[in-house]
This record gives sequence, structure tokens and C-alpha cells, in this order.
Amino acid sequence: MQRVSLSLTAMLPYTLTITDSATEAQRRAIDGPLLAFNTSQAGPSQSRPLFILVNDATNAVVGGLWGYTGYEWLFTQILIVPASLRSRGVGTEIMRLAEHEAVNRGCHSAWLDTHEFQARGFYERVGYMCFGELPNYPTGFSRFFMRKALVPTAAAPLVPHMPHRQT
Repeated sequence: MQRVSLSLTAMLPYTLTITDSATEAQRRAIDGPLLAFNTSQAGPSQSRPLFILVNDATNAVVGGLWGYTGYEWLFTQILIVPASLRSRGVGTEIMRLAEHEAVNRGCHSAWLDTHEFQARGFYERVGYMCFGELPNYPTGFSRFFMRKALVPTAAAPLVPHMPHRQT
């Protein structure tokens, strides 16, 4: 941790601290004013977490989707399908369930990001389009930002080998 003393004026002394760890209360002190400003400008985000869990036979979580809905968008932060379940429709079913739930929550679109060495092709196959690229993140690779318009549809049957539960 580094401390840097800075005095913007004699009346307003501040200390700047560089650290790689902070408490939840410190995070709230930083993002609270921004969230209040955003709400004053755009209204409440209605942000809600959205998780889809892939459980093995022992009920251990072995993959799934971690994201949230807010401002009428679904954001997929993490999607992991265990290697043993890839190319069997599980990823497609996870995305279908997340998008269906997002539409039920009032979302009109979805977005995510993925690295060049991850799953851009998969996301394109399920309807996502690239709208931005961050080159050399990490060096030698690009990070892609993708979006998809969500269309309300009747729920399609679930993939037979992938039962799901709502909790």
C-alpha cells in the first residue's frame, strides 16, 4: 500500500492511497455517489443478479453463467461449460435460459465480452454481434465486446440431457 499526500488547497487536504485490497464499505463509498448520480439521470437500474448453475451428479457446481440484468440489458460476466459437456448443447441452453429470464425481467438486449482465445465463435453462433475490440488485451490477443437483441418468444423445450431447476 502506498500513501501519497496531496493538498489541492490549504482548505481541502486529501490523502491518496494506492492498494490492491479494499473493503466492501470502501467500495460502496466510491460507487455510491456514482450510482446516485446515474439514478438521478437515467432512473433506477433495476439491477438483479442472474445465475445459472451447472451441477454434477453430486450436486457440486461445475460451471454455469454469472451475470445480471439492469437498465433493460442482460450482461453475461462469466460463462463456463465444463470440457466434458462442450459441443453437447449445454452452452446454448444456458444462454437460452439466461436470455429467456432476461426477457421476463423486461430486457430488450444482451451484451458480454470474450477474449480471442475464448468463445467468440460460440457467441456468434447463438446470435451475438461484435461491436468493439480491445487489441492486445492480453498482448497478442484481442478482447471482443458483443451484443444481441432479445426477442420475446415462447419457451422452447429444454435440451433433454440438461435438466434445470429454478431456485
